[in-house]
Parts: sequence; C-alpha cells; structure tokens
Amino acid sequence: MILPLWLLWIFPQVWLLLLPGNLLIDTEVLLCALLALGRRDKGRLMRYLWWRVWWRGFAADAAGVAWLLLALILWDMNIGRRRAFWQKWLEGVMGDPFSHPVAFLWTLAAVAIAGVCIYYLDKKPLRAAGLTDREAHRAALALAIVTAPWTFFLPAR
Repeated sequence: MILPLWLLWIFPQVWLLLLPGNLLIDTEVLLCALLALGRRDKGRLMRYLWWRVWWRGFAADAAGVAWLLLALILWDMNIGRRRAFWQKWLEGVMGDPFSHPVAFLWTLAAVAIAGVCIYYLDKKPLRAAGLTDREAHRAALALAIVTAPWTFFLPAR
C-alpha cells in the first residue's frame, strides 16, 4: 500500500491515485524479480500475472489493516471508564507508531502479517504461470518484502 490508511478515510478520492500507484509498484517489483530470475518469457508472465499480483496484494493489505483495527477496538473498549494500562500502549497505533514501543511492534506485526499473506497469496499464481518452486519462492518473497504496506508507519499527526 503506497499511502497510510488514515488518509483514505479523510480523502476518499485518494483511491484514484492509490490504485494505479499500487499497480505500478507491484508490476515493477514483479518485473524486477523476473529479470533477476533470468526468465526469457517475461512478457507472457507479466500478461498473466500483473492483475493477480495486484488484487492479491490488496487482499493481503486488508489482513494488516484488520490487525490495526483490532488495536483500535481494544483501545476503544474502556472509554468512559478508567483507562486500562494497555490503552496508552496502543494509542499510537493509529496516530504515531513511533510514540510507544508497543505501538511500533503492533504496527510492525501488521506489516509482517500483510507481507506473509502477500507471499502465500502470490506464490500459487507464480507457480501456475510456470515458475519453478525456487523461482516462485524468490519472486513471492521479493513481492512480500518490497510491496508490504510499510506506509502503515507514517504518522497521522
């Protein structure tokens, strides 16, 4: 994901930039992975894989977003009563992940969850496109690391 999640709620029209931007990043990483693997049939593979990698990346990002939303739900649970000790820890997840070590680790977990999902969701179509197990592993790993939603770390304040 190329933008922080909170920006999509504030400015919904950002989706018009997000979709092509995310497509560009995903296809560039896929092309670079195929080049690094020395595949001669890059054109055929790109035509088969570009949209599969793109929409699966969004699905994987949604898993990371769900983890972030869990922090918001937990943080919001005690509103109106005395603050629980862990609310201070999770407060920064939606605002500034660098404000508390727990908020940072929670956000890092969201990025890792999305990255693992990207890896497993992309590995199957890579294999179906004709890549060997080793090639599919390397390409899926490159996609998982580079296209993980690192922008979850951008502060909202």
